[in-house]
Amino acid sequence: MIDVLIIMGLIRYLQEMIFRGTDTTALLTEWIMAELVLNPEIQAKLRNELSIVGNRSVTEADVAKLPYLQAVIKETLRVHPPGPLLSWARLSTSNVHLSNGMVVPSKTTAMVNMWAITHDPRVWEDALVFKPERFLESQGGADVDVRGGDLRLAPFGAGRRVCPGKNLGLVTVSLWVAKLVHHFEWVQDMRNPVDLSEVLKLSCEMKKPLSAVAIPRNGVQLF
Repeated sequence: MIDVLIIMGLIRYLQEMIFRGTDTTALLTEWIMAELVLNPEIQAKLRNELSIVGNRSVTEADVAKLPYLQAVIKETLRVHPPGPLLSWARLSTSNVHLSNGMVVPSKTTAMVNMWAITHDPRVWEDALVFKPERFLESQGGADVDVRGGDLRLAPFGAGRRVCPGKNLGLVTVSLWVAKLVHHFEWVQDMRNPVDLSEVLKLSCEMKKPLSAVAIPRNGVQLF
């Protein structure tokens, strides 16, 4: 009986690792590329920043020197958080009276709605506009820490139960996006226009998977 429980626990642990380590990373990359296709001027700014790399392939060391890339990733996490409902679930043991007059009934499971926070116009100016510059101090924005240091944008959670793979996930996505934009120009597939409609499954996914046309850039090494 004990062996069965141990095996079941290991299966759940592995499922969590696969889900958190692959699904959300791939979805974030897809959302970023969708916004870059729809906003060619932002894609052009990012490609211009990547000019410091030259014609060679982008490396992890380059990523740390690309503030606009980080701003694009932060803005995508704000507009399209892969996990809109954070797993900070809490069960109320009694009726809880909030300062705004609302009451959370006893035995209610409460979760943090990060999607609602990141789309709240009281928290974010032009909340529905995709604007990476809001995260660039050099352009009047704020250098927001998305790793749990600022609850206005905490897609990985915060505190003792923050996602342990947050740094790896951010570096992975940064490198993928940098390589995709450095090696190719991405434009609309007119037969399958980009649709930013969302559908909530295990994560917040694109209702219609991204379809785009990749135009190779002359002189840039793929490897």
